[in-house]
Amino acid sequence: MSFFKPNIGTLGRVVRGACGVACLAGAALSRHVPVAAVLLCGSGLFMLFEAFKGWCVARACGIKTPI
Repeated sequence: MSFFKPNIGTLGRVVRGACGVACLAGAALSRHVPVAAVLLCGSGLFMLFEAFKGWCVARACGIKTPI
């Protein structure tokens, strides 16, 4: 499965992991606004998936990212 082949380095993984944790924290803080909480939670989980796999969806689609 070449689409999910790792395509980011250690710095990119750390940045995506930190952003994922921040989104999950934001979801916990916005629990009174259900739509925002669901979007932040979904985004955070996806970013943690990217960090865990070492894979970036934008790079997999051919978009050059700085990290």
